[in-house]
Amino acid sequence: MLVTACQHAPSSTGGSAVLRWGGDAEGGAPFVEADPADPEKVRGFDVDIATMIAYGLGRRPQFVQVAWASIEQSVERGDFDIGMSGVEDRPELRDRHAVSLPYFEFREVLAVRPADSARFGTLASLAGHHVGTLGATGAYRILLDAQAKYGVVPVSYDDDVHPYEDLVAGRLDAVLLDHVIARRSLRRTGGLVIQPTPVATGHYVVLLAHDRTALRDSVNAILLARMRDGSLEKSFRAWDSWDDAEAAYFARTLGNVPTELAHTSSRVASVTSYLPSLGRAALVTLALAVLAMLLAVVAGLLIAAGRIYGTAFIRGLLAAYVEVIRGTPVLLQLFVLYYGLSSVVRLPAFAAAVLGLGLNYAAYESEIYRGALQAIALPQLEAARTLGLSEFQILRLVRGPQALRLALAPMTNDFVALLKDSSLVSVITVVELTKQTAIYATNVGSWVMPGALCAVIYLMMSLPLAHLARRLERQWSVS
Repeated sequence: MLVTACQHAPSSTGGSAVLRWGGDAEGGAPFVEADPADPEKVRGFDVDIATMIAYGLGRRPQFVQVAWASIEQSVERGDFDIGMSGVEDRPELRDRHAVSLPYFEFREVLAVRPADSARFGTLASLAGHHVGTLGATGAYRILLDAQAKYGVVPVSYDDDVHPYEDLVAGRLDAVLLDHVIARRSLRRTGGLVIQPTPVATGHYVVLLAHDRTALRDSVNAILLARMRDGSLEKSFRAWDSWDDAEAAYFARTLGNVPTELAHTSSRVASVTSYLPSLGRAALVTLALAVLAMLLAVVAGLLIAAGRIYGTAFIRGLLAAYVEVIRGTPVLLQLFVLYYGLSSVVRLPAFAAAVLGLGLNYAAYESEIYRGALQAIALPQLEAARTLGLSEFQILRLVRGPQALRLALAPMTNDFVALLKDSSLVSVITVVELTKQTAIYATNVGSWVMPGALCAVIYLMMSLPLAHLARRLERQWSVS
C-alpha cells in the first residue's frame, strides 16, 4: 500500500491511532503523486496537509488510493476518514457531506496555443471551438453553461494531462482548468500560454462523511493553526503553488474567521433535467456500436476468408493479427490509435473509437465466421465442386448461407458486448452513455438513480436486438 511522505512529521505521533485519508495518486503533483524516489510513497501538498491534520489529531496518516471521481462515495462508505485530492468546494457538496473550511483558492484559467493567445482570451471568443477540461468538475460545469450561452464545444477528459497534450497537438482550441494544473502542464508540456484573466475562482476542501461534524471542526482548527504558523504556505511554496493571490486569500481568511462556516443550500438537479443529456449520450453509444459492429463484421469476414482460402503467408499474417488483438486490452488499443499515432494520423475521437472497437471485435468475429465456415460438411463442398461451381460460388451459395445461420447467435452476443464495451471510449474524450451517467452521479452524489437509468437505457437498446436475433434463428432453423 502507498504511504505518505511528508516533512512535517513530529518526533512522536502520541499514539498508534491512524487517520485514513483517501486521494488519487493518478492525479499527480502538486496534489498527490507517487514519489519517484520511492513509488511506495506519495507526495504533494495534499499529502503534506493530510499529514498535518493527522499529527494535529495525535494520529499517524495512512493513505488510501481511490479514483478521484469516487472520493465522495468512498468517504460516506467509511473507506477512510477524510478525502483530499484537489476536492472542489461547491454548494451541493456541502448539502451531502461535512466539508472543511477552504484551504486553497484556485483560479479557473484558459490555456491556448501561443498563436491563438490574442484571439482566445475569453469563453465568448471561443464560440464554436473545442475546449477541453476534466469531467465532473467546476470547469466542466462552466463549459456547459458556456455551451448554452456562447456555443462553446466542451470536451470531457478522464485526466488532466491529455487535454493539454491535445491542445498542443491541435485537437483542442483551449483548455479550462485550475491554474495550478495549467502551470504544471506548462512546465511539463510547453507549447501553450495561460491567459492572465481568470474565468472563475474556486477552493479546495477536506471532505468528510456527513455525520463527522466533530472531526470536521477539529480539522478546521488545525487548518487555521497551520495557516497562522506558515506551515501551509511553506508546503504551497515547495510545490510552486504560492503567489500573491493565495497570500491575499489567506489574509482574508485569517482576518475574518467565521464562527460557523456558511452552509449554502442548493437544489439537486431533478432526473428529468438529466434525461436529454442521457438521451444524447445513448444515441452516441448506439451509433458507435452500430458502426463499430459493421466494421467488425466486414473485417471479420475478410479475415476469416483469408485464413481459409489465403496463401500460407496471408494465413500466418492474419493469424498473428488475431492473436495480437485478442491478447492485448482494447483500452490499450484505443490509446495507441488516438494518442500513439497522433504524429502520423490525427484521428477524430469518434472515428478513433469506431476504428478501435471495430478492429478489436473483428478479431473475435473472424474466429466465429471461420469456425462456422469450417463446420459445413465436407461432402457438401465436394458435391458443389463436382457440379463445377467455383470456390467463390461455393462460398456464396453453399457455405456462406449455412455458416451465417450458425454464426448468428454468437454475433448477437458480440454486439451486446460491444454495446457495453463502448463505455471504454470515454478515455479518448467521447462522452457516451456511461460517461454521462458518471457525470450525473458525481453531480447528485449517488449512483442509485443514475445507475438505474443507465441500466434501463442499455436494456432498451440491447433487448430488442436479442429478440430480433431469436426471431431470425427460428426462421432460419432447419429440422
